Amino acid sequence: MADPAAPARRGRPGHDQQDVLREAVALFNRQGYDATSMGDLARELGLTKSAIYHHVTSKEQLLEMALDAALTELSEAVEAATTTSYAAATGRPPASAYERLRALVARSVEVLVAHQPEVTLLLRVRGNSPVELAALERRRWIDARLADLVRAAVDEGSLRDDVDPDLVSRLLFGMVNSLVEWHRPGGDVDAGVLAHAVTTLAFDGLRAASPGSD
Repeated sequence: MADPAAPARRGRPGHDQQDVLREAVALFNRQGYDATSMGDLARELGLTKSAIYHHVTSKEQLLEMALDAALTELSEAVEAATTTSYAAATGRPPASAYERLRALVARSVEVLVAHQPEVTLLLRVRGNSPVELAALERRRWIDARLADLVRAAVDEGSLRDDVDPDLVSRLLFGMVNSLVEWHRPGGDVDAGVLAHAVTTLAFDGLRAASPGSD
């Protein structure tokens, strides 16, 4: 498996590794990873295949770099929100599970907007290679930690307890992930507005009913 943390290769003038990666992700999303060859990428960039290998070692390395970009910031946000070091990580007083969950959903929207092409690619992988299997394992870890946080919010009485926490987690992040279907990078709706809309819609409907209310 390629190492995404390996030093960037020195490339040809006019293109750097990020240019190659950006164009590769666009091609993978447009025509599918398996159906895209290094020759396709070379033609799109106006380079020879050998010139691309000045930047990366393989198509698999490009996929791994893209999926890592989609997963790293979200993994860090999940780790911070679901550990006892949350207060230290954020510099704020300890927060309830509900507050941490709501903040995490908002942050996940921001991450998606910042890395929308890479997140789109991540949502399409099916485990057909070691790189994809590793990415899916990281997604499962994220899903499990999110479900744990939902359970904690239910246990503290902040969320209603008549919907399965695993289902709540899937629905919450299904809503976030659905943004890739219609949101356009650089469009009229920015990340902050989207994060507020998603959290308001989701959590104002999920709050536990007040005692004595219908």
